[in-house]
Amino acid sequence: MLQGRSAVVTGSTSGIGLGIARSLAREGSHILLNGFGDSAEIGRLRGAMVEEFGVQVLYSPADMSKPAQISAMVQLAAREWGSVDILVNNAGIQHVAPVPDFPEDKWDQIIAINMSSVFHASKAAIPLMRAKGWGRIVNIASAHGLVASPFKSAYVTAKHGVLGFTKVLALETAKENITCNAICPGYVLTPLVDKQVDDQAKVHGIPRDRVISEVILKSQPSGRFVGVDELGALTVFLCSDAGKSITGASLSVDGGWTAA
Repeated sequence: MLQGRSAVVTGSTSGIGLGIARSLAREGSHILLNGFGDSAEIGRLRGAMVEEFGVQVLYSPADMSKPAQISAMVQLAAREWGSVDILVNNAGIQHVAPVPDFPEDKWDQIIAINMSSVFHASKAAIPLMRAKGWGRIVNIASAHGLVASPFKSAYVTAKHGVLGFTKVLALETAKENITCNAICPGYVLTPLVDKQVDDQAKVHGIPRDRVISEVILKSQPSGRFVGVDELGALTVFLCSDAGKSITGASLSVDGGWTAA
């Protein structure tokens, strides 16, 4: 479906980003992985994807809080493959605290990585897509781009901003065979969330299953985690010809969280 395309996926050495990268590779797209992690493990991931899917896999350690590094990452993919056809802005971090106690450096870091990086990566990729006459940008936002929760001021602010930026970019590229959409997942059982479950179990002194049902998934009416494979499949659809008229959309994948 995406044979010969090239994709940059930020924050893709684990969790949602890695799942999306694998889904795109399964459809034939070359992949640039980005993120932090053990170099040997990242090398293993690259090798496994090459062997399993028969595509080329690059890696960039670009820091998503550094605009120059973001631009260099996009240019690396362009030098290797001639362009960047698909950009998935997935990188993100979290910090939880009430507003009076929220560290200013954490606010700045979350806004930079979760929101501003979407602008910087898109700015670098759009001229390449325009030159080729084809492009797909998928921004991984969150249910928190549509609704708020206490103690997550920076994260909620950043994800709301991502949805606004998605709409603007969709309008600017609407006649150019380039689309820009946002996916808004609810809770996904990534390694990061799995660790939160264990931590909450210790804090509350209750079993994991109760933490999942009574704390983590309390807002998710389906009562189950969203699957990484579901997000990968939706990303592939948006990047396919079947998704060419979908642009500027914020697509909820949250088990009914934002339906209320």
